Amino acid sequence: MSPSTDATMKISPLAGKPAPPEILIDVAKLVAAYYSEIPDPANPLQRVAFGTSGHRGSAFDKTFNEAHVLAISQAICLYRKQQRIDGPLFIGIDTHALSAPAFASALEVLAANGVQIMIAADGEFTPTPAVSHAILAYNRERKNGLADGIVITPSHNPPDNGGFKYNLPNGGPAGTCVTGWIEKQANALLEGKLQGVKRIPLEKARHASTTRRYDFLNTYIEDLGNVIDMDAIRGAHVRIAVDPLGGAGVHYWPAIAARYQLDLTVANQAVDATFRFMTVDWDGRIRMDPSSAYAMQSLIGLKDRFDIAFACDTDHDRHGIVAPSTGLLPSDHYMAVAIHYLFQHRPAWHKDTAIGKTVVSSQMIDRVAAKLGRKLYEVPVGFKWFAAGLLDASLGFAGEESAGASFLRRDGTVWTTDKDGLVPALLSAEITARMGRDPGDLYRDLAHEFGEPVAARIQAAATPAQKEKLSKLSPHQVKSTTLAGEPIQAVLTRAPGNDAAIGGLKVVAEHGWFAARPSGTEDIYKIYAESFRGKDHLRTILTQAQSIVDQTLGTNGNSEKDDCD
Repeated sequence: MSPSTDATMKISPLAGKPAPPEILIDVAKLVAAYYSEIPDPANPLQRVAFGTSGHRGSAFDKTFNEAHVLAISQAICLYRKQQRIDGPLFIGIDTHALSAPAFASALEVLAANGVQIMIAADGEFTPTPAVSHAILAYNRERKNGLADGIVITPSHNPPDNGGFKYNLPNGGPAGTCVTGWIEKQANALLEGKLQGVKRIPLEKARHASTTRRYDFLNTYIEDLGNVIDMDAIRGAHVRIAVDPLGGAGVHYWPAIAARYQLDLTVANQAVDATFRFMTVDWDGRIRMDPSSAYAMQSLIGLKDRFDIAFACDTDHDRHGIVAPSTGLLPSDHYMAVAIHYLFQHRPAWHKDTAIGKTVVSSQMIDRVAAKLGRKLYEVPVGFKWFAAGLLDASLGFAGEESAGASFLRRDGTVWTTDKDGLVPALLSAEITARMGRDPGDLYRDLAHEFGEPVAARIQAAATPAQKEKLSKLSPHQVKSTTLAGEPIQAVLTRAPGNDAAIGGLKVVAEHGWFAARPSGTEDIYKIYAESFRGKDHLRTILTQAQSIVDQTLGTNGNSEKDDCD
């Protein structure tokens, strides 16, 4: 393997430039492949596989095809029956080319199974947080007949990808035990050539008495003032730019501006399944990733014309903040600022409300939490780990390193239990309005007080077998007692917050740390590292981390206990 860091990885000559015609997908061929290509369940790469954010893949690779969606949809129906979930199922889609065909396939199965389906009127795209919000709104004060949901999205993944995610009655992403059960049932259906799948024609499904329309857009937008101080933004005349990156929130932003009378400019209102308007990501592929400076070049170029600018990914569950003072803020930097602000400007939040972060998020958040006197709840990668804490308001803010976050309403009650790209984005405007300074400028204050961290991420190709080894790293495989010259304080394979398996390893010293884990959605592994002692110290940490990973790939890891027990 030849891994690369953010600083040294081989950058494509296309990176940061407008997408050339030759790399655009052929949408017609992709959709045709969705229906015509048949996955082989005997091939591990073509089976249903739920990662950290659902099942994802490409129709061209036989990893996201009609058979997958039919099988997963039927498996979800079986799960609902087993768990006696008999309320409505809210379903939303993003703007990827495979989302509409997958929606049609799912509708045929859900309707055939008699599920009450809540869909957006007129084929409107629906952000992930609007689905979570709808589930919670319906289930509030209910103990029976609870709702759940499906979001059809591969998030920020390239245009040839499709994705399918299941949300529980708590509004959040299904946990590993649930997705593992659904995955097993779906693969059994694939192996049986879909014999157990109930299905009716699409037109009949659309007009079934159980298929109903729900106003996701206005229901969500009307409630936004209860989580963001819109009066402060409007009163300060904050000039805002937003780029929906061609995603599911494209019609939400003009409606938000009109409803709350904000000075908000939508920089790009295009919806095109090729995403030809994007600038190309670091590796020469198109990704609608608001945390990537290469993908965000168009919005970064507008930073001096507005007080604050932001973007969201394709299903609008991730955010990217562009501040005039700094340009695109790294997601960990913005989360630290958001946490520092929220816990001082939400007086109705309970004094015991904690801060949620993942094990690969910056230690700057730990230092901010300590200053605020707030408990830190550190969990493995995956927003599902935060859903329960957001639901019962024991977590005020929950965020992960990949720019996904949500937080409580201003009165201290639950807002969403899935990632919400819109509210952290709008919060950056509230911060600018209330503080008179943009979030990039405010982060400099935190760095001056707590130290300036430098961070990097290595990623490299890994086979499924190698990923399995990495996911079962043992503390005993770390023989060293020091990390980059400092005594090792902790070697973790289970998260401190909830004792759940990390699916990898984290090594912590006073002024630096690293974590190694396989990707849940791609055939790669990742090493995250951070230092509060500068770039040379960071490089030493990365070298040591890489050595541990290389050794691991040549040995058998020790199995961790099953968190489903």
